[in-house]
Amino acid sequence: MSKPSVAELRPVVHPAGVKDRRSGEHWAGRLYMREISLRWTRHLVNTRVTPNQLTYLMVLAGVAAGAALLIPGLVGAVLAALLIQLYLLLDCVDGEVARWRGQTSITGVYLDRIGHYLSEAALLVGFGLRAADVLGQHEASANWFWAFLGSLAALGAILIKAETDLVDVARARSGLPAVKDEAATPRSSGLAVARRAAAALKFHRLVGGVEASLLILAVAILDVIGGELFFTRLGVALLAGIAIVQTLLHLVSILASSRLR
Repeated sequence: MSKPSVAELRPVVHPAGVKDRRSGEHWAGRLYMREISLRWTRHLVNTRVTPNQLTYLMVLAGVAAGAALLIPGLVGAVLAALLIQLYLLLDCVDGEVARWRGQTSITGVYLDRIGHYLSEAALLVGFGLRAADVLGQHEASANWFWAFLGSLAALGAILIKAETDLVDVARARSGLPAVKDEAATPRSSGLAVARRAAAALKFHRLVGGVEASLLILAVAILDVIGGELFFTRLGVALLAGIAIVQTLLHLVSILASSRLR
């Protein structure tokens, strides 16, 4: 079979609303990755590679990004950032192949969510281990406090996603349909203003895979200049703080909205 063109693929794999989903599409996907992924998808749709196999590769790339951070210096940070871009690419491609073939499934959605949990947690744990200097590049022994902070950031990143996903679990177990976007608006006007302010600042996104990998790369460059791990450790502390605050604020936002009604 001949490969479909990008023009043939686009209306099928990028149906109306895919790029405009309130919480389902990453800004990097809308900005550039969805266009790159189309070029990959056209080469894969007629192969034996399944959407779920692509999802497994996505998870592998994400977890490998966390492991790459154990490589000292700029090399590890650059490799982690590149692997996260591959993770994002595969996250786009698996769904596109599934839509073209008509192979979308609940299993695929579940694997995709598990993949995001594992990959983003692995990156933040790897960042903490990097700050702890487990290979002894800067200190005689590892400082495990920074590994703890990285793990705390990872736990927060997982809980933020779980808080969102568990809304649909709670509604399904209560016999209610999936939540609608408008239900996310807090009933309190004060909380609504706070939510809009947080959405405008978007500081919570720093614990996401793409944003965290770029932050890690930036602090690695600063540390190469400074010759220490000061900025890496500052970055770990920042992400741990954001994760803790965002976990609590997100929970309050959900409880104050109509999503559980």
